[in-house]
Amino acid sequence: MSEQFGAAASKGETRAGPGLTHLFTMRAGLGARLDGGDGPLGRRVFNAATGGDFAGARLRGAVMPGSADWMLVRKDGSMVIDARAILQTDDGATIHMTYAGRAIFAADMLADVRDPARRHLIDPARYYMRTTPLFETGAEAYAWLNDIVCVATGQLTEPGLDYEVFQVG
Repeated sequence: MSEQFGAAASKGETRAGPGLTHLFTMRAGLGARLDGGDGPLGRRVFNAATGGDFAGARLRGAVMPGSADWMLVRKDGSMVIDARAILQTDDGATIHMTYAGRAIFAADMLADVRDPARRHLIDPARYYMRTTPLFETGAEAYAWLNDIVCVATGQLTEPGLDYEVFQVG
């Protein structure tokens, strides 16, 4: 069987990658950050969302307070995103969103990244912020979310951050 796979690869066959469909844009404000200090894995920083909104063709609503990122800043400076968000749709459904990912900033940008008055001025082309959102809900109208995989791109904004969330086809 491995010969079969090797033969296909050696013939130069190409396969189409999964398509992406825009699911929604999420905008969240950030409150005060709580710095847990240096631990064995790096520095743990808690970034709480003050609220926000999300909107797309199939769903829209509010990002609820209580949503937050339990970020780990590794010793090499890479930021490991470990976030949970509570989404409340306009029609009253509650959706639990979890997402992990990475935020990579050059060392000379870190002071501006941490400054709410300056973070939105950083050109998004100068940093990397990607996540992999997953969803859980008991709402029948949104049950399809329980079975999809998404990817998202993040951007720093004056109130906090925005994510463009895409469903992987």
